[in-house]
Amino acid sequence: MDLETGISQNHVKRESWKTVLTLAYQSLGVVYGDLSTSPLYVYKSTFADDIQHSETNEEIYGVLSFVFWTLTLIPLLKYVFIVLKADDNGEGGTFALYSLLCRHARVSSLPNCQVADEELYEYKKDAAATCLTPKTTFGPRLKSTLEKHRVLQRFLLLLALIGTCMVIGDGVLTPALSVFSAVSGLELSMSREHHKYVEVPVACIILIGLFALQHYGTHKALSPYYMYKFLRKTQRGGWMSLGGILLCITGSEAMFADLGHFSQLSIQIAFTSLVYPSLILAYMGQAAYLSQHHAIDSDYHIGFYVSVPGKLRWPVLVIAILAAVVGSQAIITGTFSIIKQCSAMGCFPRVKIVHTSSKIHGQIYIPEINWTLMLLCLAVTVGFRDTKRLGNASGLAVITVMLVTTCLMSLVIVLCWHKSVFFAICFVCFFGTIEALYFSASLIKFLEGAWVPVALSFIFLIIMCVWYYGTLKTYEFDVQNKVSINWLLGLGPSLGIVRVRGIGLIHTELVSGIPAIFSHFVTNLPAFHQVLVFLCIKSVPVPHVKAKERFLIGHIGPREYRLYRCIVRYGYRDIHKDDMEFEKDLVCSIAEFIRSGNDEPNCAKDDLEGEDNKMTVVGTCCTHTDGIQLREEDADNIESAGTSELREIRSPPLTQPRKRVRFRLPDSPKITRAAREELQELVEAREAGIAYILGHSYVRAKQGSSMLKKLVINYGYEFLRRNSRAPACSLSAPHASTLQVGMVYNV
Repeated sequence: MDLETGISQNHVKRESWKTVLTLAYQSLGVVYGDLSTSPLYVYKSTFADDIQHSETNEEIYGVLSFVFWTLTLIPLLKYVFIVLKADDNGEGGTFALYSLLCRHARVSSLPNCQVADEELYEYKKDAAATCLTPKTTFGPRLKSTLEKHRVLQRFLLLLALIGTCMVIGDGVLTPALSVFSAVSGLELSMSREHHKYVEVPVACIILIGLFALQHYGTHKALSPYYMYKFLRKTQRGGWMSLGGILLCITGSEAMFADLGHFSQLSIQIAFTSLVYPSLILAYMGQAAYLSQHHAIDSDYHIGFYVSVPGKLRWPVLVIAILAAVVGSQAIITGTFSIIKQCSAMGCFPRVKIVHTSSKIHGQIYIPEINWTLMLLCLAVTVGFRDTKRLGNASGLAVITVMLVTTCLMSLVIVLCWHKSVFFAICFVCFFGTIEALYFSASLIKFLEGAWVPVALSFIFLIIMCVWYYGTLKTYEFDVQNKVSINWLLGLGPSLGIVRVRGIGLIHTELVSGIPAIFSHFVTNLPAFHQVLVFLCIKSVPVPHVKAKERFLIGHIGPREYRLYRCIVRYGYRDIHKDDMEFEKDLVCSIAEFIRSGNDEPNCAKDDLEGEDNKMTVVGTCCTHTDGIQLREEDADNIESAGTSELREIRSPPLTQPRKRVRFRLPDSPKITRAAREELQELVEAREAGIAYILGHSYVRAKQGSSMLKKLVINYGYEFLRRNSRAPACSLSAPHASTLQVGMVYNV
């Protein structure tokens, strides 16, 4: 699986019309699966209780007018032509907007950010695209205010988390609503007595199968005047029915959230040329049929299937169920993606992430989340058993996400696009007013199902806030208790301990200084490896980090100490390599750093402590083909040295070596004798093996803490930490080479 090249190829998709049209076709199922199934339940939910269909057809025409203008203003105008332009280097979604704001104003939730991160290509590319002189002074003043006040930064993060939690809640409700609405077509094909015993079990079976397979992918009534007549006649009932009309735009957020898999142009073409006109025609067709059929001898006189000819009802039912499954799968996959982003930004516990495709970047599967969503989805399906309450619940989740997007977009307009605050106010007032109207209509039905997304979002929000708070306090403890480098250097080249063969990777969240676990370890066991690497794997607020910018490497102390600091940087959409590939890239990058020295033009001063000297940007093995190349072979496969191996540094012969390691050096430039000796020692250490030293923390609230803090840290965070994946799993460290050092953190 070529993970690095897959990312770079992700941006080549915009170059040809053939590629754009292919992506537009592919987006029909992934992006518009949920939006396209909305005709199954919009009319039925709208006419559930609040309003009735009369002989004058004013209700039908009014609902159709609302549907038309809602689809035109929200998905078409807002998302297709405005929000899609606020992409984060090709990525979309709530966290993409938050990440974009974090780079233009230093409000990142990540505690270990560095100035060197701003030298990344994604940062520079973004800055070059928006390096316009602000037309007013409001933008710089707003940026300064956000950077100075921690409360505003926390509020911005909370706003992004609320939107994220509602997306997760939608991942529970949308599959239930779509599948249940599709299966409801059975009501016209069997008696009422039989139907009520078949509908729920069939829907549950389809949902179980859906989650189990996740681990594999004529009358013109469009005038706004009819909206006025509709509200004038129906009054409060019409306002309350807006919660059902709102369902016509469920899935609109997917256009922005799934932007990373496609492109702006492909999504715009698919929506404007096919999805939008198809939806309008579908709603107009239903309205035309219902306006001509008032006296239907059936209890199901409003709905999608009643307008389908009897002979076509079963084929349409099958197609509707398949469409609902596709749309549900898209929202479930989107939920996986946004949880991965939250985890990368330190706002969600570590979970197991499985990449389901070796060709398409970003297709992932999270087992724990998948089965949790399935259980919750089955619970709401069995509990509600009708589209009315499912629609009320789904509508509130959808409109809340849209309101959050509108608020964040107003900040993007000022801070990132450098537009006048007047445009931001107009954007918020126009779209915010429309969305607030639908939000109020959904919120009024709190007791009729709308409480479900609120409850689900509250639970997920508590989990995210507790995890973020505990992680932040743990990092602050590490910073406050880190060991002085002067103490380390005072021990001499041997560090006052026995140096044994091998490479010791000391995992830490610190980007400067020596972690307390190191002193804790050497105090109790005065022996360590001949090569020590303080390894920090961190996320940066960009979607992707280029392979050539992956590593930041520097010496700690003089060369003879053989101490290195290595900072590995990943974007929130990047894929972490497995342990063997990672080890090879790490050792090769350290070797390239040794060969090139510290006087490279791309060196960046560490912004936290000057004692770490300079950090050099080094890429993975595949990026410096003209530099040092690492070769590892079994001892039985070693051939005699030929003329082509004269420029190699190899390990000395051993009695029973695990493997033979060689560094193939470039023909030029020449390396110094000291660098050659350092490379020789690195070769010997790599051949002896790599050991991962990880800190195993026991976090407790310090004495004198409030009862709330003790509850959050001692019980909440500790419970999440024990039931989430350990750092060794996220690091892909082999268990046989892992050593954990226990410490108590009194935060």
